[in-house]
Amino acid sequence: MFLRPVLTLAALAVLASGAPAFAQASAPDGSVTVHMKDEEQSWINDPHMKAFFETTKAAFAAGPAKVDVDAYERKSFAIFRDFAPAMHMSPEGMVDHLKLIPRQVVQIVKEDPHVLDSYHNFVEATFGPQG
Repeated sequence: MFLRPVLTLAALAVLASGAPAFAQASAPDGSVTVHMKDEEQSWINDPHMKAFFETTKAAFAAGPAKVDVDAYERKSFAIFRDFAPAMHMSPEGMVDHLKLIPRQVVQIVKEDPHVLDSYHNFVEATFGPQG
């Protein structure tokens, strides 16, 4: 099963915050490789992302045709606001940078309902393949 990743949640917020969340390694030729796995893992393991998953499952509980997208988006934004301080961002700044994510997730789940079978599947769909 191929899951189309959302522009990763972690990438959007880290880029927006300007925080030094990337690990860098210099190669002998002077090039720099940037790794975001540590930051991504902190997002994946955060209770707010698990709450976002549970909110998504609840939104789809009656089936994809009955999702109240506006309500799901509002609930997602509330989670993102609560999550912002942990990522050293303002609540509204976090929402601004993640504003497209809820509707993208709705589309992904409509295309592949198995995204909601497990948190692992949800992570793969929203953060991309994990190893």
